[in-house]
Amino acid sequence: QVQLVESGGGLVQPGGSLRLSCAASGFTFSSYDMSWYRQAPGTERELVAAITSSGMRTYYADSVNRFTISRDNRKSTVYLQMNSLKSEDTAVYYCKARRGNLYNYWGQGTQVTVSS
Repeated sequence: QVQLVESGGGLVQPGGSLRLSCAASGFTFSSYDMSWYRQAPGTERELVAAITSSGMRTYYADSVNRFTISRDNRKSTVYLQMNSLKSEDTAVYYCKARRGNLYNYWGQGTQVTVSS
């Protein structure tokens, strides 16, 4: 029943922008912290950005200050606005829902490819 569905990925040129969306269902979205991770081939999955359940606090990896995470609790959706994309941003991007240590849910990921 719990589901996280990422969308918005695709092929974009360096310097371009994409906005990823993650639509959540099957749980109380507003009670969960949300985050975006990414994983490139041969690398560990890394945290990109996070936002608290209220949306009042955010966190970003040092390498992605070009990105903005946001959420719309009415739509049960978290977003990742990605600007000034670089080839190094190429990865599968995953959204994650977390509530303490008891509940952790992952989406299936969406591919982002930055290439000219």
